[in-house]
Amino acid sequence: MDRRDFVAASAGLALVGGAAPPAGGADEPVKLTPAMEQARGAGLKALKPTARELERGLKLHAESLVFDAYGFAPRAALDHEALRQALDAGASDPELQELREEMGMVRCAADPAERAEFETAWRAAGVTCIFQNAGEEGQDPLRLLARLARFTYVTDALRTFVSRAATPDDIEAAKKAGKRCLYLTGNGVPLNQRWATTEDELKHIRVFFQLGIRMMHLTYNRRNMLGDGCGEAADGGVSDLGRAAIAEMNRVGVIVDVAHSGWRTSLEAAKASARPMVASHTAAAAVHRHIRGKPDEVVKAIADTGGYVGVCCIPSFLNGGLTAFLDHIDYLVKKFGAECVAIGTDVAHSAPGKPGDGKPLGPARKHRTRFEALWPKGALDGATDPGRTLAWTNWPLFTVGMVQRGHSDDDIRKILGGNVLRVARAALKGIPGLSPAAQ
Repeated sequence: MDRRDFVAASAGLALVGGAAPPAGGADEPVKLTPAMEQARGAGLKALKPTARELERGLKLHAESLVFDAYGFAPRAALDHEALRQALDAGASDPELQELREEMGMVRCAADPAERAEFETAWRAAGVTCIFQNAGEEGQDPLRLLARLARFTYVTDALRTFVSRAATPDDIEAAKKAGKRCLYLTGNGVPLNQRWATTEDELKHIRVFFQLGIRMMHLTYNRRNMLGDGCGEAADGGVSDLGRAAIAEMNRVGVIVDVAHSGWRTSLEAAKASARPMVASHTAAAAVHRHIRGKPDEVVKAIADTGGYVGVCCIPSFLNGGLTAFLDHIDYLVKKFGAECVAIGTDVAHSAPGKPGDGKPLGPARKHRTRFEALWPKGALDGATDPGRTLAWTNWPLFTVGMVQRGHSDDDIRKILGGNVLRVARAALKGIPGLSPAAQ
């Protein structure tokens, strides 16, 4: 079987880890776009699976509930003409940035071509649910609401294709119905920033939970009032307010996420949490030392809470592409057990747009770096991923790779989504109205 046959087979067998079959029938393969096909071919070239490994892996993927532990729904191409009009009308840099973000997140709901790309990417990936980034990096409640509103809108507009899940039961129901869904993470912990009382500062955690947010980052790269991010050299750990925030998240049903937190902050958060907590999109620092990875001590502390670490698809964090990604999974499973390992891609499929869309909108100018994006020098340097072997639409090949590495079907199902679903249930245990026991 040559590479072209492999690509065709993978398109046909990887139909639907939770996705509805195309109109042509259950056995009709997904028609990959050229970019998706190129990435699929690069992934297959990296893996070199036998026909038996490919068939077994793709079948297992299609049968499994696949839950991206942290990621992004497929992104639409930008409307460059609308951007140019906004620029000509004098839009500021923040306005243009907000317009770009909104286009990428919501154009799939209104533009037929973007919707087609959106649906094809979901089907190619075979993903049932994404723990969707639905909040901007930071603590300002109004700033956090913007992305939440966008994904509320998308799931309202496209509800026959992708829904918004409120509980793990909703996710399992989507799988059984051959549909997809989003489970929402808010990125930052919303703070009033009035510094009157601890209770007043943390009251919006419950409000955002009521709006559908089920996970929050304790910190994002830099230091905030709750703790230190991974980009802070001091790594001062969790503050008193941070411990109070963890307790409040535990109380209302929000999962504590330390993916972007410093190592000491992550360790102290794990020791403070009374419920399973996570590093939703990270890597094993023992395999490749990077500030966004987690050392063994932190991984063990997270596992001891009953939580998981999600291996991401960022080459510089992994030190490579698909093979390096699988190395991180192998290490974590062998060292700590499959029960604490997940996949949180932290990447999205992006629609290519029309020819010529890449032309600059205006004269080049310098831009200051946002505070949350102040990475230490060299943190984003390093390995690349030629051919995009870690493309989001290559999810089925992640399963094929785990089959090749000798992981059992049960362990693979846990890594693909079972562990994320289990932690999501644990977070809601005892929560009035949403507790699994109450359902």
